[in-house]
Amino acid sequence: MLTVDGSHLEGGGQILRLAVALSAISTTPVTVTRIRQNRDKPGLAPQHIAAVRAVAGACDAECTGLSLRSSEITFTPGRLRRADLEIDPGTAGSIPLILQAWLPVALHAGGSIMVTGGTEVVWSPTIDYLDRVLAPVLRRAGASIEIEVLERGYYPQGGGRVRVRVEPARPGPIVIPDEEPGCGIVSCSAGLPGHVVERQAAAARTLLESDLGLSCTPTLDPREGGASTGSSVTAWSGAKGAVALGKRGLPAEKVGRAAAQALIEECRSPGTVDVRLADQLLVYLACYGGEYSTHTLSMHAKTARHLLLEFGYEIRCRENDIVEFSA
Repeated sequence: MLTVDGSHLEGGGQILRLAVALSAISTTPVTVTRIRQNRDKPGLAPQHIAAVRAVAGACDAECTGLSLRSSEITFTPGRLRRADLEIDPGTAGSIPLILQAWLPVALHAGGSIMVTGGTEVVWSPTIDYLDRVLAPVLRRAGASIEIEVLERGYYPQGGGRVRVRVEPARPGPIVIPDEEPGCGIVSCSAGLPGHVVERQAAAARTLLESDLGLSCTPTLDPREGGASTGSSVTAWSGAKGAVALGKRGLPAEKVGRAAAQALIEECRSPGTVDVRLADQLLVYLACYGGEYSTHTLSMHAKTARHLLLEFGYEIRCRENDIVEFSA
């Protein structure tokens, strides 16, 4: 039984999600203590419970301590298996973060998952970032991942629904091609007038094309119905992405420009991936090998690398003018 301090370094839900995923992949029982101890509301929130249940469903794990605000859980994995799961935290909890825990495990045995919650929420990648930035890197390595956004969901009502299907595969090394990419934009909304997504996309496109000199292809996704109201913009170029969320009183143009400006800063910084993708890819780098680089060693990357080492996976990290990861 491996014991992991859930308050170490980044000290948030990332440690819990990655710990149970690595437990399932390596068949190592794990106890996670002091979960989110330094947060305003420490312990397990509904989305953390949902993430653990998603991983448990893919490996027939036995769990103890899996209750609201619990500060400690024990996760004992069984055999990895193909499973078709339905996960609903009952809140607007981040669907992408739940998938972040499940996906590395599902790639080993295949399966599908339907997750309800928030498709675009604060302190989380959007579902479009997952589909347009993270997943293409894994698909290029040989993974089979299909992501379908059935309903958009925003805080506080949630109600988003996403279905993901994965076929079992043994991806090759994680390698980011050195090619000149174009730009992509997804501008989406739910429960708002159609012109909102148009204005968001136009503002993002104008700024990206003028500053980066790359052609941009916008995708507009306005949803009339649904349980919640909100909007977002996800922009990307190659393996670098950025997101911005709308909110009441914030003009649509500012949302589009915020996503575009964040992407411009990433594209002008050294490295082959953006700083957030760098930590999300570490578990796949440990499993499949490869290399990539970014401009900053973030606290999330430090945390993931530390936890991987506890499970016996060594990630090499070289820091000069650029941060290079390899395995």
